[in-house]
Amino acid sequence: MRLTHLLGAITEIILVGSTMSSQSVPPSREASANQLARRIVTNELKAQDEDHSHWMYRAEVEDRGKREVREIIETKDGDLSRLLSVNGRPLSEEQQRKEDQRIQRLISNPGEQRKLQRARNEDGDQARRLLEMLPDASLFSYGEHREELVKLNFRPNPSFKPPSPEAHVFHEMEGEMWVNTKEDRLVKITGHLTHEVKFAGGLLGHLDKGGRFEVRQAEVAPGHWEMVVLNVDMRGKALFFKTIRVQQREYRSSFRRVPDNLTLAQAADILRRQTVAATDS
Repeated sequence: MRLTHLLGAITEIILVGSTMSSQSVPPSREASANQLARRIVTNELKAQDEDHSHWMYRAEVEDRGKREVREIIETKDGDLSRLLSVNGRPLSEEQQRKEDQRIQRLISNPGEQRKLQRARNEDGDQARRLLEMLPDASLFSYGEHREELVKLNFRPNPSFKPPSPEAHVFHEMEGEMWVNTKEDRLVKITGHLTHEVKFAGGLLGHLDKGGRFEVRQAEVAPGHWEMVVLNVDMRGKALFFKTIRVQQREYRSSFRRVPDNLTLAQAADILRRQTVAATDS
């Protein structure tokens, strides 16, 4: 899942270098803050459209008290994952057998795989729409800057009319974006809900005031950026995301390029061989 599949990102090292200076941006630059935000968003969308590479990476997900580590491979037919550990413990032989069976069922049932990938694609398309409307939905002002990194504070634009429930949530956010002005890339975005948000008067769900999210992106290979951190902590109930829960932490690492024509069966073989090698070592 790249940046536009759920907004933006970075690594902590980029943001907190001891050699970086930190200072306020002159008020004369305020007028161009919205222009900079629009430029960054435009470039992010362009990068998404032009990059069709496939990658293998490790994801650690914390969800409702359980921590799972998975190895994930992107293929031309969709993503394939294999569970490696639960709450810090490697899988038992029985659990590994169940993973083998789950993956084999997925490979043998193209319809199920298409269903899962369709849900991911729908979330990605929705997040892309939210990112596209960000420069219109928010008013931006300059914060501090650290060499090529610039902080943009954002708040709801009162003249913006949200076209959907998702956009309504997005519009009720205020927060900050760190952008890399040398690469024109979004490095980190954090936000929190300024008011409670109700859907259909609360019948279809709600989100409480104060809910927060954080997304970071990093350059994992020359010219290639990926989401590396996702933190969502929103209280309440919302129905619009199909694969993202209201409370979740996810960290991604160990990115490696894989062939773009990789099939699901080939990806399963790579994941299986890697698991065997790790068990034997």
